[in-house]
Amino acid sequence: MSPSRISVTILCTAVFLVAIAGCQAGSSDDTAGADTLASNPSEAPATAQPAGDAMASGGMLDPGAASREELLTLPGMNAAAADALISARPFANMMAVDGVLAKHMSQPERAAVYARMWKPIDLNTAKGEEILLIPGVGEKMKHEFEEYRPYRGMEQFRREMGKYVDKAELARLERYVMIR
Repeated sequence: MSPSRISVTILCTAVFLVAIAGCQAGSSDDTAGADTLASNPSEAPATAQPAGDAMASGGMLDPGAASREELLTLPGMNAAAADALISARPFANMMAVDGVLAKHMSQPERAAVYARMWKPIDLNTAKGEEILLIPGVGEKMKHEFEEYRPYRGMEQFRREMGKYVDKAELARLERYVMIR
């Protein structure tokens, strides 16, 4: 290969790598609320990712430990809801979290928040209403969660739920649960 052809190949490769890096840096799962902003900037949803010690299991933000700034990074979260969460701490369970947020957010808005903020629920003791708070879980899946109690370990959860959902969905659901 001639030196000029090598230079063109290297240049094309560099452009390709820069384009891929730009796509990855600009990608985000947080698109909810991007089209609409509240008239009050302090109530507008932020887009930065939370950091720090407020991350619970599975990379979820812990509603009992997150700072106001971290809470405001969640899609659809507004200042009033974030302040209400902070004021209501500590939380016994996700029903308590949902009770606070229900006063400030619609059910679809709360579902978007619960995709990134969650207090893991115990598979053996969680009430049906709490299981239904998991985004995407309906009555049928709630029944499956409850049917296999008591769970002796996460491997049992994976085996039993794996009968109904694929591995990606199973990994997503696992972020919401624990076994004491």
